[in-house]
Amino acid sequence: MTAFFSATPGTSSDIDGATAWIRMAACLVLATMGGAGMWSMVVVLPEVQSEFGLERGTASLAYTAVMSGFAIGNLLFGRAIDRLGAAVPVAIGACMLALGFIIGSFAAAYWQFVALQGLLIGIGSAVSFGPMLADISHWFQKRRGIAVTAVACGNYIAGVLWPLVMQPMLNAGGWRFAYLLMGLICLAVSLPLAAMLRRRSPHLAAAANGQAEAGLLSAAVSHRTLQWILVLAGIACCVAMSMPQVHIVAYCVDLGFGVARGSEMLAVMAGAGIVSRIVSGLLADRIGGIRTLLIGSTGQMLALFLFLPFDGLVSLYVVSMIFGLSQGGIVPMYAIVVREYMPAREAGSRVGVVIMATIVGMALGGWLSGEIYDLTGSYQAAFINGIAWNLANMAIIGTILWRSRPRSPVSAVA
Repeated sequence: MTAFFSATPGTSSDIDGATAWIRMAACLVLATMGGAGMWSMVVVLPEVQSEFGLERGTASLAYTAVMSGFAIGNLLFGRAIDRLGAAVPVAIGACMLALGFIIGSFAAAYWQFVALQGLLIGIGSAVSFGPMLADISHWFQKRRGIAVTAVACGNYIAGVLWPLVMQPMLNAGGWRFAYLLMGLICLAVSLPLAAMLRRRSPHLAAAANGQAEAGLLSAAVSHRTLQWILVLAGIACCVAMSMPQVHIVAYCVDLGFGVARGSEMLAVMAGAGIVSRIVSGLLADRIGGIRTLLIGSTGQMLALFLFLPFDGLVSLYVVSMIFGLSQGGIVPMYAIVVREYMPAREAGSRVGVVIMATIVGMALGGWLSGEIYDLTGSYQAAFINGIAWNLANMAIIGTILWRSRPRSPVSAVA
């Protein structure tokens, strides 16, 4: 098994070549498979709640556990990919995800189910996001933006695919049967794809041999300082992003439109987010990640403003689409920025840290919006809170852009 997943060196001709595009396709499928870890709990939540006799808040703890594990897993697997290459960490993550589903299907108590969601499903699924974005970034130079954002689309594709796939399973045998099948599917698809990732990018080989890597910032800003700046930016943008994503359904219920309409608006956001990610990738290949990130953040802020005056049914569908088109490319762009500004050999670790920060921002923002709603009795102040956090993100990203300088030719190996 070790030999089956052992790394083999790539060549310079692989960069932006057929090997890179094949790898990108494999990573996209892996990202879609890993996304099952996040979306499956949403699908089975009502049945799990009913079987274990839980209140909705208690039942939702399983999703909190998934997101907590997902945040930690991005950090752990990011570091592992830097050291071992992609194949072994991806195989381990796939096995963890599959085992989480399979063992979870036999959970006798709810606490066991929650523990499996966090420790196996959450952490295991994480390898398919931040670490996968870092890995594919090493295989592209001219088309790095579109490659990274295309792989990032796997998370949104999973949100469309898995609820549809799981519904017949639920009808046939309930959530336990669905979880058992999901585990077997993830294992059967992901392990062969993991073996396709055995090659290591020549970018990493160059870094390991000590070739210099030029940054894009002035010498006064260290990589560690930039790391923390990006962490703050990631938290700020995702606190703002979480307001519509987490509360749009509840907002629609308050306005009298019902759960179904709110769910449709959430789907509109996700669909528009796929378009946003592809367009952002194309744009990043032309103007760079940091400028594209600033454009996305500005668009997100404007979309948040639109939620304030427009609360009719049709207008909310339109604003939801505008919001999705604005924010979908933001999170993957942090991986692009890391690759443009930091050493290639540290990409997995640093992307993992920043992606973990964005997840923390989503969790914090979702909670803050709920607290603000409880204090004020409406979501207006919560939208304003999101706008304020978004302005902070724009200020941080603008500062990075201001301190940037043109790429040195030596950084072509980065």
